[in-house]
Amino acid sequence: MSEPQIVTLGCRLNAYESEVMRRHAAGAGLGDCVIVNTCAVTGEAVRQAEQAIRKLRRERPGARLIVTGCAAQIEPERFAGIDGVDHVIGNAEKLAPETFRALATESLARVAVNDIMSVKETALHMIDGFGSRARAYVEIQNGCDHRCTFCIIPMGRGPSRSVPAGEVVSQVRKLVEAGYPEIVLTGVDITSYGADLPGRTSLGRLVKQILARVPELSRLRLSSIDQVEADAHLMDAIATEPRLMPHLHLSMQAGDDMILKRMKRRHLRDDAIRFCNEVRRLRPDVVFGADLIAGFPTETDDMFENTLDLVESCGLTYLHVFPFSPRKGTPAARMPQVDRRVVKERAARLREKGEAAHARYLDRLEGRRIEILMEREDVGRTPQFAEVRVDRKAPVGTFHWATLGRRDGRRLNGMVDA
Repeated sequence: MSEPQIVTLGCRLNAYESEVMRRHAAGAGLGDCVIVNTCAVTGEAVRQAEQAIRKLRRERPGARLIVTGCAAQIEPERFAGIDGVDHVIGNAEKLAPETFRALATESLARVAVNDIMSVKETALHMIDGFGSRARAYVEIQNGCDHRCTFCIIPMGRGPSRSVPAGEVVSQVRKLVEAGYPEIVLTGVDITSYGADLPGRTSLGRLVKQILARVPELSRLRLSSIDQVEADAHLMDAIATEPRLMPHLHLSMQAGDDMILKRMKRRHLRDDAIRFCNEVRRLRPDVVFGADLIAGFPTETDDMFENTLDLVESCGLTYLHVFPFSPRKGTPAARMPQVDRRVVKERAARLREKGEAAHARYLDRLEGRRIEILMEREDVGRTPQFAEVRVDRKAPVGTFHWATLGRRDGRRLNGMVDA
């Protein structure tokens, strides 16, 4: 019996949940099937999901084809209507072992998608890790209570809900004992962590708890954070905890105040700049990544220039650029749209600006000696997430000091200490 094939589209949280599904499918003895874990962050992401599903049906004509994820949660009828799709399951159902037992016995309804907004808790799924033996992800939170005008994700993920801190610490400890030197805390809106739990807790408190209770953990990373929600405990951890990696990916989205207001973001341009300056003061070796949207409705040339300028004003190193794509069901889709050619041109300019900033950062590292964690036998990562190709092979998941050489594209060359 062949093992289920899982195709993951979208975010790190989807990647984590795909591994949960892989284990549930194996435990249920689910045989020849393809599970597509979709993304709904943009209209383009949904179209790509449809294309992937049709391609997989052609490639695997005899396999059961199961579609899940955010796009399936939001538009189950759309995916159920694709020729050859056998099952559509929701975001809550995809994480339940009984769903896969029902699939294995062919007793599950063709469309099993319930009201995600009624889900009030999120369970921690105990897995031994996945992917590279260097890094594992732990879901600490799911859902989102904010209503940014461009975003459909709350409709796919439901309300914000947190995993109790004790369960998170136990999972981190389990992964460290299994040999993972680096853990990434992930979720939909991780800086909202703890608001729904009893007592006073927060992302910063959780970070400190993990580092205190799992002293064997070498590196702890955070996935994307909303800088406006960074609490005092998180700022203190950034300043004082060397095992919390100096690489923060920020949910900025734009650098113009009017656009930020129309997005219903909870920060303004100066807030973002002030946050980056303060973190850099606390942790001088920090680097920042950011999500930025090009061509949001009503964005003028001057407004776009403010976003473009944010790369330098905040000292951003890693950009994740989204050309705005109207998402049906969101307020932004009903706003006056920017011409698609202009959107694409602005996204290209923003990516070019990001590539130049990244190249300058790598050039500044030449000649430095730094500890890297091996992700592959010949490639490692610095604490700031810069990729380094080394001159001698080393086991995945081990640490080595290396002297950094010249940049080769988006990666540095490095010489491992003898």
